Amino acid sequence: MRGATRALAAAVVLAAATALSACERETRRFSEQPPAAAPVSAVVMSDLQPGPSTPDLPMRSAYEENAWAVGEGKRLYGAFNCSGCHANGGGGIGPPLMDEAWIYGDAPENIFATIVEGRPNGMPSFRGRLGNQQVWQLVAYVRSLSGKVAKDVAPGRSDHMYVSPQEQETRDTTPVRSSTPPGAVTP
Repeated sequence: MRGATRALAAAVVLAAATALSACERETRRFSEQPPAAAPVSAVVMSDLQPGPSTPDLPMRSAYEENAWAVGEGKRLYGAFNCSGCHANGGGGIGPPLMDEAWIYGDAPENIFATIVEGRPNGMPSFRGRLGNQQVWQLVAYVRSLSGKVAKDVAPGRSDHMYVSPQEQETRDTTPVRSSTPPGAVTP
């Protein structure tokens, strides 16, 4: 009897610990300090550099592990009309963001520098228009477009694309032919 009680208590503790650790992806950190942005001169554009070679240290952003932050990046992507050039990540006037080959690299610090500084031939600088936290949210969303964040963090379809079951029922009905405009009909 005592062994069963201990096993049950251990199972409850394990389940509670698992539940608490799984909630991290939805945490909203409004006053969190964003990761330190690498100075623009520290972003490596090529393998050529003076002096001895230094190992590249990958930068990991906490924003890429937070579904809310990636969702905010998606909102900013739409608000700043990034889709005007990059479409919904598939490219257009600007390069695609869903492929593996990126001109300036797909590392978070390179994407940060691209957003803040801009790039020649079309990418405008957003310096002064976005705070560091917002830029890191955009970086996380842009990396999610090419599958570089965890699937449970990546945003799904936009909320405005959701059709409620009630709307679906009215869409499925066949239209009735009438010469009266729809706005002139009173219930």
